[in-house]
Amino acid sequence: MKIIIRHYYALLILLTHWLLFSSTALAHGVSGNDAAWLEQAEGMQLMPFVYLGAKHMFTGYDHLLFLAGVIFFLYRMRDVALYVSLFAVGHSLTLLLGVLGGIRADAYVVDAIIGFSVVYKAFENMDGFRKLRISINTKAAVFLFGLAHGFGLSTKLQDLALSQDGLVPNMLAFNVGVELGQLLALTFILLAFQFWRRSPGFLQGAFVTNFLIMTAGFMLMGYQLTGYFTAI
Repeated sequence: MKIIIRHYYALLILLTHWLLFSSTALAHGVSGNDAAWLEQAEGMQLMPFVYLGAKHMFTGYDHLLFLAGVIFFLYRMRDVALYVSLFAVGHSLTLLLGVLGGIRADAYVVDAIIGFSVVYKAFENMDGFRKLRISINTKAAVFLFGLAHGFGLSTKLQDLALSQDGLVPNMLAFNVGVELGQLLALTFILLAFQFWRRSPGFLQGAFVTNFLIMTAGFMLMGYQLTGYFTAI
């Protein structure tokens, strides 16, 4: 048991260092080179937009932390498919409505909510809400947080000078790429979980891992809220 505690304490230190000192992690969005390409792209560029959408999701630490929490204790594939679909529908709605409909939101506030979504799911996995006798509809929560995650990306895209020529098909292609990237990332996560669940220490490790995920969520929230209040 002491070895397990020391192991996860070391992981917590690494996680803290990554979140505090990696500007890429804390400012996850559209990278500089990708943003420059998006701003100069004109006309329909379907495959490049599919690629960029997949890249965003596959490297989207905030989305993946939340999704990892969502599927952490889901053992049946139909349950995984249901919850992931709820997230995907919510994410797609606000991504497309935000960019194509010009619906804007404060990026710091939205990203803070995304950080809170990570905290929420990890706390639920730690049986926190049951112990507090709080009942939450998990399916509704996953869908609503999916809406927030979609707004998070749409705020990044709206900050770019995207060409109106081919914008609709390009955004649809981008969204397809996001879902493909999500599917690919989830495949790796599910395989890792399947392997881990066979070990006798899974339940002990699961609690500590969700504590680490929740810690990451709090750090993301703190960073975004600090940015919001300093920008006022």
